[in-house]
Amino acid sequence: MSMQHLTVNLCIFTRTEIYNCLEKESMIRKSSIAIVSTTLIVIGLIAGLSISNHAYSQGTEKKVLRLGFFPNINHAQAVIGVGNGAFQKSLGDNIEIKRFIFNAGPSAIEALFAKQIDATYVGPNPAINGYIVSGGKDVRIVAGASSGGAVFVVGNDSGIQSPKDFAGKKFASPQLGNTQDVALRKYLLDNGYQTKEHGGNVEVVPAKNADILTLLLKKQVDGAWVPEPWGERFIKEANSRLFLDERDLWPDGKFVTANILVRTDYLQNNPDVIKKLLASHVDETQWINTHQDEAIKQFNIELKKLTGQIIPEDVLKQSLPRLELTWDPIISSLIKSANDAFDIGFLGKTRPDISGIYDLKLLNEVLKDKGLQTIDESPRSGNTTTTTANATLTTAPNATNATK
Repeated sequence: MSMQHLTVNLCIFTRTEIYNCLEKESMIRKSSIAIVSTTLIVIGLIAGLSISNHAYSQGTEKKVLRLGFFPNINHAQAVIGVGNGAFQKSLGDNIEIKRFIFNAGPSAIEALFAKQIDATYVGPNPAINGYIVSGGKDVRIVAGASSGGAVFVVGNDSGIQSPKDFAGKKFASPQLGNTQDVALRKYLLDNGYQTKEHGGNVEVVPAKNADILTLLLKKQVDGAWVPEPWGERFIKEANSRLFLDERDLWPDGKFVTANILVRTDYLQNNPDVIKKLLASHVDETQWINTHQDEAIKQFNIELKKLTGQIIPEDVLKQSLPRLELTWDPIISSLIKSANDAFDIGFLGKTRPDISGIYDLKLLNEVLKDKGLQTIDESPRSGNTTTTTANATLTTAPNATNATK
């Protein structure tokens, strides 16, 4: 076979093989493109579903409101409304409410600062202290909750007939620095007494309300300044009598004993939650005020869930007339409370400025929606109030510091 023939045969063979190879490669490429295209389509669908599911998850993510309150009648809106589900119903399915129970204000403020709770029903003095301690940054009052409902009771065998008899006596309050504690110490100061820690001869013992009942029964204290219904309970159960209804110390008998206080960051990030809370708070306030007999029964049902105990209905019926449930924060009385706390040495050496403590925008939106009168953030007139909410506290009248 000649070299030329071999070359031709080789050349023919090579072209045939090449053609076959190219044809196979073309088929493989088409198949690969189809596979790649299908894969891309599947990936795209998966990605699309993932993005869609993520968006759905983000849009329906359940928020949480951790709400603090006390098992006291001046926090009745929360005791009843949280307990019977009215608050949860108002908040809706996408907001979960979790309750936290406190005995007195300072503990609730500590929980706010630790971000263990987001909002709380609390007295004015712990709210003021929290605002000042945080430099006016961390907390805001968004509504009032109650007015009045605080009393000073003394033992029937204490020998106390008037303030002249306070020397050498021992009194109790719910907690150092809480609203009733400040009221008691200021009352003592105004009547010329200093407490023992300031060189005086009157002692104030902070204790839980339930423990104060025991102290009175054992005659280890001579009296106590407490919120209702504890005052009435002490009258009924601890051989005590009403010495002073705190309403008698205030213009028109009105003074704030509970507010709703919210962490500023939570308020800024969740205005929708707080607005719904305030709407429920207003509704519950109206219902309690117009259904007192039914509210008393409901309060006891919820109180038993919280504490394992109930309060006799006659005690609650005696307590309620001393208390007004309201959403009005009674701004002028809070400013006076701040003055009082400063006068007894609780707020440092410089009379503080509490401008900015209120944020009533959402409350006023709720009130407007319900056709109710809105709240003016300027304080009402009073003996020791300022003319605007953004002014430094005025100096309170001087009280004698003589020890009796």
